[in-house]
Amino acid sequence: MQNKINQEKERKIRLGVTHGDFNGISYEVIIKSLSDNRIMDFFTPVIYGLSRVMSYNRKNMNLNDFNFNTIRDSASVRNGKVNLINLNEEEIRIEFGKSSEDAGKYAHIALDRAVKDLKNGKINAVVTAPINKENIKSEEFTFPGHTEYFASQFEVEDYLMLMVSGDLKIGTVTGHIPLVDVSPSLSEDLIISKIKVLEESLKVDFGINKPRIAVLGLNPHAGENGNIGSEDVEIVTPAIIKLKKNGSLVFGPFPADGFFAGEYTKYDAILAMYHDQGLIPFKTLAFDSGVNYTAGLPYIRTSPAHGTAYGKAGKNIASPESLRSAMYLASDIYRNRQRHAEMNSNPLGYNLQQDTKNGDNNKNVSSSGE
Repeated sequence: MQNKINQEKERKIRLGVTHGDFNGISYEVIIKSLSDNRIMDFFTPVIYGLSRVMSYNRKNMNLNDFNFNTIRDSASVRNGKVNLINLNEEEIRIEFGKSSEDAGKYAHIALDRAVKDLKNGKINAVVTAPINKENIKSEEFTFPGHTEYFASQFEVEDYLMLMVSGDLKIGTVTGHIPLVDVSPSLSEDLIISKIKVLEESLKVDFGINKPRIAVLGLNPHAGENGNIGSEDVEIVTPAIIKLKKNGSLVFGPFPADGFFAGEYTKYDAILAMYHDQGLIPFKTLAFDSGVNYTAGLPYIRTSPAHGTAYGKAGKNIASPESLRSAMYLASDIYRNRQRHAEMNSNPLGYNLQQDTKNGDNNKNVSSSGE
């Protein structure tokens, strides 16, 4: 076990990047993020995409000096280079700002190829550029978004969508479901499960030994002792009490309306009850630098906090900050997992992949990236 950890520490991280919807801003922000060669000191990028689309975007951006290494599979990855695993040699119709069947098709193909390489140890982590949740839908892809797709691929039931920007970390109990379904979906067990995933991720992925977690109430004013809805008294509070008895540093439920005026800085992470309760304050505070991380998976997956941004596509005005942050976060979490495994002999079973065959020797968003 120790030999494997030492070998992993010595090799450079191979970071997969799925190209998302190619009619959005994904190629633009990928190129901008990787244009500075110094980023290769931290990881070797492996893009799952289309070479013709990459070349088209490079020309459209007047960045003809941006070079990439087109390859057929992960066996040909070269360190110190931007590698692109070409998913198709044929002509592809690019229509910036428009949804198309091909864009959804190749977004799905990229995800499947990246997951296969993750499982086979060819890459160490993956960053997903934004997809369009409508055009990617098919008989094979029936998921509300990336988060649920990866949970299904790795057969994980207890996972958490965690939004990250520096010290700010916000998770949600419920995800991509209609608001009317939030209350019926909540249960004491579900909240406990999400807090446990969050607590473990804070320890292993972020290196926080004794994380302090704040829990938001579902109703206005956290229900005012049952006067405005019963969920906070009957479901949320009992879950918090149980976890406290087991030694977890969990606090709340806090009224969500005033919590982000300053209270949030006292905690290592926040758990919201539903999607917009957590993501509205997060994107208000950290839209440009925000990262979406799927906690609880055996492999690492991050994504920028924005969507396809069709309205900005092809105009060379999109900021790469969120995608670049997602790349750095994926690398940081991988190293944190290595350190944790070294100190604890990897009791959680997190994967520290080693490629034994191919080592180092040789605000306008149209669809969410979640």
